[in-house]
Amino acid sequence: MSILELDEKGRVTIPKDVRRSLGIVKKALVINAGGHLKIIPLPSDPFKTLHGAFNVRKTFKELRMQAGRMVENMLR
Repeated sequence: MSILELDEKGRVTIPKDVRRSLGIVKKALVINAGGHLKIIPLPSDPFKTLHGAFNVRKTFKELRMQAGRMVENMLR
């Protein structure tokens, strides 16, 4: 367990051992989970991760909406 301090701009630094154990390389999703935060590592190349997961005939907007629904379902 670590106690994090916010800097003057409201930023925090996630300790190296925590980043390593969670696989956080460059980006993470931060979710307000009602009284606490959830931090979910994001892949460095989300399009590579999603390759083949969707019907390619959909528009980017449709794909983005579908991806958002998938993330919401994963967090439940």
